[in-house]
Amino acid sequence: MGEAISLAFPVVTLEGQVLLPAGALLSEQVLAEVAAAGRLVSREHVVLLAHGQIYDDLQRCLLLTPYAEIVGDRTLVDELMERMGAVRLPLPLLHALEHFRAHDFHTYRHILTVFALSTLIAEDVVPGYHARPGEVLSGPTHDFGKLCIPLAILRKSSPLTRQERLLLDHHPLAGQVLLTYYFGDHRHPAVIVARDHHERRDGSGYPRGISDLQPIVELVATCDVYDALLSPRPYRPLSFDNRTALEELTLMAEQGKLGWKSVAALVARNRKGQPTPSEVIVSRDRRGVPPAGNCYGTIVEDENRHPVAPRPTGAP
Repeated sequence: MGEAISLAFPVVTLEGQVLLPAGALLSEQVLAEVAAAGRLVSREHVVLLAHGQIYDDLQRCLLLTPYAEIVGDRTLVDELMERMGAVRLPLPLLHALEHFRAHDFHTYRHILTVFALSTLIAEDVVPGYHARPGEVLSGPTHDFGKLCIPLAILRKSSPLTRQERLLLDHHPLAGQVLLTYYFGDHRHPAVIVARDHHERRDGSGYPRGISDLQPIVELVATCDVYDALLSPRPYRPLSFDNRTALEELTLMAEQGKLGWKSVAALVARNRKGQPTPSEVIVSRDRRGVPPAGNCYGTIVEDENRHPVAPRPTGAP
């Protein structure tokens, strides 16, 4: 697990149950205790795509540009939906998705799209992925820690204050604790992905600044950044176009933040004929232009609101 880190804020379930208070040390023992407490609760597990409007919403996501071109023909869409249809989640996590759908649609759509995208390119990046159910669960659960972030922060269109940024950066550790509880396993692949999907290979990520990332983490992290760049957000009225988003990912790979394997897999899916990642020569040219009006990463002081340096690109 590496060096233990303490929580800056509490981790609270959607029902208001405090799993861990602020200041709790996320040691092996503490997380094992959270997992044991979770196993004491009997929960129904439900097929993800059979719950509520998730199936229809996911279909609509896949019709949007560029995903319609990436996924390709109807046969591949059906195959993809069939793979995702095997996923079952504890009912409280499905209630969490309902919460996002009702109150923070950006996060809800993002979760579904990252799930679809990571499922699509998984075999290109993590051989045997679909034979390991625990890893399959990582796609649709990576951002569930945002349940612990005030909706006003998630939906804010102006720059965040330092305190608001600290709260937002709490979501990977919150996700680690929440999924530990609901899966009853602090070493579950989905728990690791929730904790580490904002880490970077050069150690520049958060919350722990580690550089040794599991392949499934890099897969979800790459899909997470890609979809975040392509999607309109409260802090960015216009999304990146597809070429510019891929160039941003290429730049992150050049800087050693993301692995080339995941980036090449995404580039390959965007090429005509969809060659294998090993056949793709990734262009280093920069012809894309990031959208105007993007205030992501800009921090303002809590009182005088003077802006300070933005965070690095690639951590939406």
